[in-house]
Amino acid sequence: MRRVALVVLLSIAAAAAADKARFAPKPAAAYPGHQTIDKITVAAVPYTTEEQAKSAFDKVNPYKYGIMPILVVIKNDTGKALRLNLDAELVDVQNHRLEPMTPSDVVLFDGAINRNWNAVPKPMPIPLPSHKKGPLDTWEIEGRAFTAKLVPEDESVFGFVYFNSALRPDSYLYVNGIADAASGKEYFSFEVPFEDRKP
Repeated sequence: MRRVALVVLLSIAAAAAADKARFAPKPAAAYPGHQTIDKITVAAVPYTTEEQAKSAFDKVNPYKYGIMPILVVIKNDTGKALRLNLDAELVDVQNHRLEPMTPSDVVLFDGAINRNWNAVPKPMPIPLPSHKKGPLDTWEIEGRAFTAKLVPEDESVFGFVYFNSALRPDSYLYVNGIADAASGKEYFSFEVPFEDRKP
């Protein structure tokens, strides 16, 4: 009986953990900040509030520590599979560009906010200790990073890219590296706003 009870308790705990770990964004076109080109829709959503952070990163808000997570959702309505070698950059109204940090660098990050994009070479070197974890050392940072390499037809993929920056007015996410999986032909790049662009 004890063994059965233990198995039941472990199953309940595992189910609760799986439910807690579940993160399901809305469809790409449901976000105010999205762009559709050639039946591919890309959405970009900066996670800057406590409520957003809790939904994706549990008790940690990366934005408070100088890291802006941007949720990227890609919906494929082309009728054929897409190959991804995603290249993303944060671009402001003066066309300053910033490359993302790797998730492994984010978990080591010490919390200094990058305020001068022009002074940052590409790729951005960040002197981080290899032995000391930072305040963002949580599984969600790497576990929810954007890693998809393929989008089947009529499917969506999603994940986060991370930038050492505050959100700037009228900035957008530049996304490149989407191609037809069969032919290898690349699609146009996307310049995804973070909110509706009024005419």
